[in-house]
Amino acid sequence: MNSHQRARIVFIAIVSVIQLTSLATTVCAQTVKTQGLIKGRSGATIILQTPDSSQVVVLLTDNTQVGQVEGMLQVRRKEMSMAALIPGLAIQVEGVNNSLNQLEATLVKFKGNDLERAQSIQAGLHETQAQSQQNRHELEKQNTQLAKQNAELKTHSESLTAQSESLRQQQTQLVAHQEKIAANKASIDAAIARFGELDDYYILDEVTVYFGNGKTAVDSEYKPQLLKLAEKAKTIEAYNIQVIGYASSSGSTELNQRLSEDRAASVTNILVQQSNVPLTRLLAPGAMGESQQVGDDQTAEGQSQNRRVVVRTLQNKGIAGLQSAR
Repeated sequence: MNSHQRARIVFIAIVSVIQLTSLATTVCAQTVKTQGLIKGRSGATIILQTPDSSQVVVLLTDNTQVGQVEGMLQVRRKEMSMAALIPGLAIQVEGVNNSLNQLEATLVKFKGNDLERAQSIQAGLHETQAQSQQNRHELEKQNTQLAKQNAELKTHSESLTAQSESLRQQQTQLVAHQEKIAANKASIDAAIARFGELDDYYILDEVTVYFGNGKTAVDSEYKPQLLKLAEKAKTIEAYNIQVIGYASSSGSTELNQRLSEDRAASVTNILVQQSNVPLTRLLAPGAMGESQQVGDDQTAEGQSQNRRVVVRTLQNKGIAGLQSAR
């Protein structure tokens, strides 16, 4: 056997080993299917709560396909952006477990009505948290006033014993005041418990963009504010950006729903195209139409306040806590 024949035999042996290795890898990489509720999300990482209450870490990649199932038999799939994968959404995942025991997703799919339900939860989250924060401020203010009144009462009781009847009246008022404070605190605690850890976000920044009647283009005066919010968000660990569009009640409901959707899309395009915000950091733009009015729609000023898009920088407390503990 000459050297040329020996080299050929060695080459064939090497190719055979490579093919066997590739086949073994393919066999080992078994496809995993699971489903559940998105508990939290940070960029390409999703925390999935499965029906048996266990948590699965799902990793999105450039090869992950995202789709919304359609039709009566739920067999047709509409391709969707990764931005649609928001907390509160029920999803089905197919993929392969990697060496870190993360499920690298090849396919993520969900139903359209589940997405609408999750978007409604996200839209209502900020309003509830804002009300809770306002109640907390009011509670702190009342506690300060109560402490001041207690100090005044102590001074009066020591120096003005002759006014005991007046003091008893003030004490009665204090008891009623304390009961009111306790009721406010119970209301705040109930609101926080109702949303739970799933919607427990830090709201770190916010910009409101206003639009003219029937307009969807973003005025140039708001672009510096949006760019500044985006740049600041990039410095925050485990951040997401939420974009929610609204409309006044002037015109038909269908038109206003479309206007709120187009306005949210215009703002999202600025964040993606001019600020280079990754799609994995954007929650699906919400279109709330005429709902959740903040101004009196019977006046021109109130209508202008309702034609808006609210942009917020969010940080999921659960994921932020996991990352800080590493």
